[in-house]
Amino acid sequence: MHKVKHLIILVLFLAVTAVMGLSVWWSISGDAEADYVVETNVPFAPFEFYENRQIVGVDVDIVNRVAEKMNKKIQIKNVEFDVIIDNVEAGRIADAGAAGLTITPAREEKVNFTIPYYDSVQYVIFSEEMPPSLRDDHVVWEALAGFRLGSQIGSTGYLFIDDEIENGVLSGTGTTLKGIDSHQLAADAIKAHIIDFAVADELVAKFIVEKNPGLLALPLYYSGKTREEDYPVEESYAIAVNKERGELLEAFNEVLSEMMTENSEGQTEIDRLVLKYMGLSNE
Repeated sequence: MHKVKHLIILVLFLAVTAVMGLSVWWSISGDAEADYVVETNVPFAPFEFYENRQIVGVDVDIVNRVAEKMNKKIQIKNVEFDVIIDNVEAGRIADAGAAGLTITPAREEKVNFTIPYYDSVQYVIFSEEMPPSLRDDHVVWEALAGFRLGSQIGSTGYLFIDDEIENGVLSGTGTTLKGIDSHQLAADAIKAHIIDFAVADELVAKFIVEKNPGLLALPLYYSGKTREEDYPVEESYAIAVNKERGELLEAFNEVLSEMMTENSEGQTEIDRLVLKYMGLSNE
């Protein structure tokens, strides 16, 4: 029933956009001529994922709105996550990147970022076979010392783990990091006992746990002086835009400002889209 509902939504969307003259294309080959190319990485539900062989999700809806506002043709291409920032910086094959991208100082040197549109917390995914001591309301970095960790290559989770092993509380503890092609494959690696923990963004972690019985997920925290002072490993998502595409950056910011306006219930359109693509609303 859920798939049927989204198929109907997709068909209606394509019909409406055809009438409006709005052209947003989904392509891997890049054969079609477009005004702009936006790269993404699938799957990263609810922000981008395949449904009925089309890329859908929160980021796709944002790009649709930008295309409509600018009256331009925008092509969405699925690529490896760790090439998006460099491709956008070069500007030859990509003008922007929309893939649940986290703002970091290193990335800001290469691209412009839009205003943040979603805040996320890093989560730890693990087997329910792990010791009960881990089943608290959160996990601190120190609890991962000496274990085999994994995350999607180039993702924020991967970067966070790498930094803690190189310079943080996991340094010299024997903790290892395995780069994996996707978060779902990281979950599979846990079930196959290849790694002990995977680190992923909150919504992705919750989606994976829902689809994979036997796995649990808890938020990842930095340690404070007391457990009550522990604080989460947080990040903010934004769209990456080539530094020479000022008009595209402006359009994204205008659209995001509109979509982040709260309604009478304190919800933004982004919030509602997240719920919709997580299957938690009736839209």
